[in-house]
Amino acid sequence: MIQPLIFNFGPWEIIIIALVVLLLLGGRKIPELMKGLGEGIKNFKSGLKDADGKEDKGKEESSDKA
Repeated sequence: MIQPLIFNFGPWEIIIIALVVLLLLGGRKIPELMKGLGEGIKNFKSGLKDADGKEDKGKEESSDKA
């Protein structure tokens, strides 16, 4: 059975990858990237909540008409 590569990473491999990313991007760029990632996740979650709210509202309106 073939397992995805992420499950084969040990703690040392993850540390080495993190150090390489730190060296390539620099210490100042990483917080900016994480901030952008966090904002993107927050926007995605709020979009999901808005979509769920609209679907629920549409179901309630259709049941009120019947």
